[in-house]
Amino acid sequence: MILLSHPMGNAFVRELATALAEAGLLDEFWTGLDYPEREGLLRVLPESLRREGRRRRVPVPVRPFTRLRPWRELARLLAPRLGFPRLSAHETGRFSPDRVFHDMDRHLAGRLGRRPDLGGVYLYEDGAAETFAAARALGLRTFYDLPIGYWRAGRRILGEEAERSPEWAATMPGNRDSAAKLERKDRELNLADTVVVASSFTRATLAEAPVPPADVVVVPYGAPAPAAGAAPARRAPGEPLRVLFVGSLGQRKGLRYLLEALPPLGPGFTLTLLGTVPAGRCEPLAEGLRRHRHIASLPHGEVLAEMRRHHVLVFPSLFEGFGLVLLEAMACGLPVIATPHTAAPDILTEGREGFIVPIRSSAAIAGRLALLADDEDRRQAMGAAAIARAAALSWAGYRAALVRELTLRRQTRPI
Repeated sequence: MILLSHPMGNAFVRELATALAEAGLLDEFWTGLDYPEREGLLRVLPESLRREGRRRRVPVPVRPFTRLRPWRELARLLAPRLGFPRLSAHETGRFSPDRVFHDMDRHLAGRLGRRPDLGGVYLYEDGAAETFAAARALGLRTFYDLPIGYWRAGRRILGEEAERSPEWAATMPGNRDSAAKLERKDRELNLADTVVVASSFTRATLAEAPVPPADVVVVPYGAPAPAAGAAPARRAPGEPLRVLFVGSLGQRKGLRYLLEALPPLGPGFTLTLLGTVPAGRCEPLAEGLRRHRHIASLPHGEVLAEMRRHHVLVFPSLFEGFGLVLLEAMACGLPVIATPHTAAPDILTEGREGFIVPIRSSAAIAGRLALLADDEDRRQAMGAAAIARAAALSWAGYRAALVRELTLRRQTRPI
């Protein structure tokens, strides 16, 4: 039996919890919040909070195993909305994401000895150090999920980027992580029996660890099921190519290079930027928001609808763990343009469902956009191939693969 925890409960966490519950392997699932099916008195809350809550709803098969530790996570969400952003500020805030993870970690470390049937714990980066130490003392297996590349590789790549693009430096807060936070990450990694990652890129970054982990398993995330009869949006003659970017609007995502790719292409292209604006002044980003269409946030269903109204997704990330928006866009019939620092090499074939371009290359992005704009038949064929590929990379496949890998490993005791 496995204890699983993540205080925010992202989409891939809910999928894993469902997989473990359905396989009879879930001992407990610890998270921050669970939003009820019937909103009742919660209807008095602002719609933005209710949308956030709906995204955090625990799947029905997982609810019998769910335990909540809600107060710090609730305070993290409410603090900026109530005018107290410093309370949730990066690392330093009393209700920062780091503090939320650490509180859950301390709580679980003290709980393990009271779970007699427990065989292992499955935890995520920044929330595993104390629980893993306690698990090791009890002879339990430790599974560590690293949802983004290893920090030393990130510091190298994004440190270089801050020198190349100093005007964008404020949008890369990971470069300001404290020595204590980074030491904790390495402690967690060293205590892990098995490291689970979602892309080959993330696995490759682990080579930069002082002691690279011996057991790393790659299990790519899944795609939403394409709608019945899904087809790429047809572009009318003379209609601009509608380009979409989805993600946090910072330079870790390589946004500078997309913004610089568009002006040389001329008027036959439009760009939609869908994502939150990071804290910190960045004049090139501000100019991009003035020039192009910007949507700060949408419920997941509306994000998919927005994807279906566009012709191509560009995701030029410099440092990623996977990039779920790639599969989501493919399921909506969009060819994608992405870098090898994402899951693109794992989920698509160059020139079939999309294109893989070098990081930091506005020229390569512009060239692929021009190609798609000039050949609608090819764009349609690539969009259809993207739908077929997304259908083959389902969440059901992700769940089955993870259960298979965890089952193989839980049958052996850690050394």
